[in-house]
Amino acid sequence: MSYLYPPLTSALCLSPSAQVFTRKLLFWHKTIHRPLPWKGEKNPYLIWLSEIILQQTRAEQGLPYYIKFKKHFPDVKSLAEASEDEVLRLWQGLGYYTRARNLHAAAKYICNELHGKFPADYESIRKLRGVGDYTAAAIASFAFNLPYPVVDGNAFRVLSRVFGIKTPVDSAKGKQQFKALAGKLIPKKYPALFNQAIMDFGALQCIPANPDCGNCPFRNDCFAAKNKKAGVLPVKSKKIKPKERHFHYLVINEGNHVYLSKRTGNDIWKSLYEFPLIEAQKPLSVRHLMQTERWKEIFNGITVKSIKFSGNFKQSLSHQKICASFYEIQVSQSLQSKGIVRADKDFSEKFAFPGVIRLYFSNKYRYLFHY
Repeated sequence: MSYLYPPLTSALCLSPSAQVFTRKLLFWHKTIHRPLPWKGEKNPYLIWLSEIILQQTRAEQGLPYYIKFKKHFPDVKSLAEASEDEVLRLWQGLGYYTRARNLHAAAKYICNELHGKFPADYESIRKLRGVGDYTAAAIASFAFNLPYPVVDGNAFRVLSRVFGIKTPVDSAKGKQQFKALAGKLIPKKYPALFNQAIMDFGALQCIPANPDCGNCPFRNDCFAAKNKKAGVLPVKSKKIKPKERHFHYLVINEGNHVYLSKRTGNDIWKSLYEFPLIEAQKPLSVRHLMQTERWKEIFNGITVKSIKFSGNFKQSLSHQKICASFYEIQVSQSLQSKGIVRADKDFSEKFAFPGVIRLYFSNKYRYLFHY
């Protein structure tokens, strides 16, 4: 699929300065080739799928997931009919699992409430679970050619540098300012083309570090290029120091079975599987773990035959840092603790797990100590 480009000498129904920016951007876009399977797509379901996958995810990372989801769920009906565990298992490794749960819930809503028909206007698209202003604008413009600007990280970077905007892009004021500017720049007849062009420009030309300003079509107009400010624009608010959490995972083996639990509540990794967990404010020794109420509840009346410490692994999230310790524990009796399920040894292929658990899987034979 490809875009139909306007005659680059024609009027774009914009102000003179906006016309200069937009004409140069579209001319640049006509000369580049960045093949991605969702570019030029008109099927709103597939556009929606790609946009949810690409939220907080680089295109290169999201590409294999898009291909995988498209193959397993070629339409909204097949996605709606899938189980949550199946959806999460396919999403495994991409992170921000709320996106997958919202995607699944919205698919059910479309099938059950909208009779399987994808909404075709911005306001209705915006009502889908997990769809914000940005995603609604992307679907509306790419699927239905409606004039809504898509302002992602690439667009923030391009606009802040070219126009010299110093308002933090992650502030409410900044988001409104950039959205308003993009709304003035977008040609009403070619919104999809403009949105794709500015995203590609930020991804290929106006890159975060060391952009090639000498070969940029905006080099004579760009505030950052003329003032050597590319390294400081766009401006972001001060980062929040991530909270550190200490997870102690109990890998409890009973013959050919292992015990798992499913995360619930509104904490991280909701609906993903893990090993029985004891969380503490700091790392605990085995002796201190055995003194916790959770340990006593899990092993109530059960004899622990052996314990092997199998390593520390870390996973960084947006505002949290998970420090996980794993303990291989052998028992000879079945556990009856609440919230724990007994699984076969091939469990790792059946369920979706957080990244730190998968790190353990890839290093599970590197035992360091024996107790």
